[in-house]
Order: sequence, then structure tokens, then C-alpha cells
Amino acid sequence: MIRFENVGVRYGNGPEILRDISFELEEGGFAFLTGPSGAGKTTLLRLMYLGLRPTRGLIHMFGEDIATLPRRRFPDMRRRIGVVFQDFRLLDHLTTFENVALPLFVDGKRPSEYADDVMELLSWVGLGDHANAYPPVLSGGEKQRAAIARAIVGKPRVLLADEPTGNVDPALARRLLRLFVELNRLGTTVVIATHDHQLLNAAPQARIMTIRDGRLTMTAGGTP
Repeated sequence: MIRFENVGVRYGNGPEILRDISFELEEGGFAFLTGPSGAGKTTLLRLMYLGLRPTRGLIHMFGEDIATLPRRRFPDMRRRIGVVFQDFRLLDHLTTFENVALPLFVDGKRPSEYADDVMELLSWVGLGDHANAYPPVLSGGEKQRAAIARAIVGKPRVLLADEPTGNVDPALARRLLRLFVELNRLGTTVVIATHDHQLLNAAPQARIMTIRDGRLTMTAGGTP
């Protein structure tokens, strides 16, 4: 599903942020991405959702070589990837319902086809009563849950989440993790960047990808 070979990233003429990153994630895999602040976790996620090209090395996604993939193919590739950003990226002029349903709307589906599913998902993440609210009146935790719902509503083949439980209480964090685990059980490859070691231990089947000093190691589940 995802394969990196000796990938390096540098910004401008500065030192490499990531060095010789090599790993494989099989289809249906589950991995946590961890490491100190500033280690390069967000940069690695950007590479995986095609928001950044590597300075060197090879990246394969869905069997395609990203380096030779025509830019016109990127939108189709990105539609297979759900992303939860740290800054949420909700559209303030759309309601919570409309924000969550946006990937389905862009895909050409009619509201009558997805309204029930979107409302069920909003209820699951605790936003059933906020379907008609606009992002400016939502709390940080509510925005985060809306962003998570939007990322998974289309049942993506890959889900990438950057600190998805950073603004919620521990009980809701566990509930959201169950949602990620269930999505993974249905076949979605999941990668979650997190500092929360309790979260790491709550999904023992997950692999642990740790970035330190620009290099990555991968181990079996549990706290690294």
C-alpha cells in the first residue's frame, strides 16, 4: 500500500529533516507514528498524502511511483486518502454536516444518498446536536471531531491522522480510537501520529513508527 525507499527531505539549502526513510505498510495495516516534537512526523505525513515531494528517494502509493505520476493524477490519488490535520481545515461558511459530507459531495453523490450515514457518524463522534452549527461556534475538541468524521466519511483506503485526540478528553480519545480500529478492521490502512502513550498501548496490534533525529525505526506494538 505504502512503500518508502531511502527518502530524504530538506527545505531549501538547510539540513535534511528526514534522512534515509525506508518502510513498507501493507494494505489494511495499522501504525502509530511517534517521536519528539520537531522530529519530522508531520513532514512524513505530508509525504504520504502527497502534500510534499521528497528531495530524494522513492515513494510508492497504491502501486504507483509518485515521482513519475503525472500531476493531473494527484486529485484521484488523494481521494483515496483521508487526512486529519492538526489545524482541522474546516470551512467556516459550511455547517458541521456540510463539512463532514464534503468529500461525498465532491465525489458527485446526492445528499439523499449520504444524509443518514453522515448523521450517524456525527452522532458517533458526539456532534449529532451540532450538525447545523458553523465551525466558528465549535470548541477546539468539537472541530477536531468534525475533522475526523470528514476524513473517514468516504471510507478511504488510507487514513492519516496528525494528533487526532490532542484536544479531547481520555474517554473520548478511547472512543475515537475504537472508530479508527473498526475502520481498520474493514480494510482501511491507518497511520496515526501521536504523543499519547496510553493511545499506543490501547491498540496492541499496531506497529510503532518512531522518528528520532530524522531517522525512522519500526517496531511491534506497545510503547516504544
